[in-house]
Amino acid sequence: MFPYCTDPDTLGTIRWFSCYLTNGVHMSFYWSFVKVLALLAITAPVALGFGFLGAMAARTQFAPVSWLGKGYIAIVRGVPDIAFFLFFVIALDQAFEWTRHQILCPDWTDPIRQGSDFLVCPQAKLPLGTSPEWVHETYGFFLAVITFAIVFGAFAANVLFGAMRAVPHAQLETAEAYGMTRRQTFWRILVPQMWVYALPGLSNLWMVLIKATPLLFLLGIEDIVYWARELGGTKTSRFTDYPHGDWRMWYFLFLLIFYLAMTRVSEIGLERLMRRLSHGQATSGGELLRKETTA
Repeated sequence: MFPYCTDPDTLGTIRWFSCYLTNGVHMSFYWSFVKVLALLAITAPVALGFGFLGAMAARTQFAPVSWLGKGYIAIVRGVPDIAFFLFFVIALDQAFEWTRHQILCPDWTDPIRQGSDFLVCPQAKLPLGTSPEWVHETYGFFLAVITFAIVFGAFAANVLFGAMRAVPHAQLETAEAYGMTRRQTFWRILVPQMWVYALPGLSNLWMVLIKATPLLFLLGIEDIVYWARELGGTKTSRFTDYPHGDWRMWYFLFLLIFYLAMTRVSEIGLERLMRRLSHGQATSGGELLRKETTA
């Protein structure tokens, strides 16, 4: 913080804002943007991995595995995201603590479920009560990533399952005629070609994931929505050193610009990726690129 921030008599408008926008609480607000970007960077590949496994399971001819994959897709897609997020974070947390309780406290005689309470031994708590604050925040972020990945992995599985079915079957038969095994056909023919069919759906899913990041606020994580509400409010006792009117509109306008910029950058990147994947493919996009290059 600037030294003149402690002297109210020297605070002109510019100085006041320089002090206000650089106080410790605003640094937490700026850090929350890093949390959102980290969530996207980690969740996207993890969700894609869940989706690929789900699509492979749904596509297999072994009935129990196929039922498992299709059930995962149907159940997660059929539950509202907010309800699933609020349920699954609690379920994951209690599942981890119950497992640790069984391992670390085998002599515990009291029931874990006591009415509406879930009570485990102190050493089984996650995180431990003696853990520093950053451990609690990291653990909460970890639960959020897993929850987001499972939810959006189901949508990705549905997209990839459809993309696998869209690859012309004649190409798979040709690969088998050349002596390729089923595994070679899957990894060398089906998987490389399915991405061009999957990318439009995955692009939409990426946009939805960006817009879903404010759900971190519902999971108890101090994200950009939380700080925009707190900093923009008028009666927050934590920020009385810099009183102001109701500025929530300006804070949320800044979030709107941030999300619009994120989606615009994503559109440009995804469009370039689509053009690259479509090159040489027997699709409408590939045909359009062929005509552009030969014109």
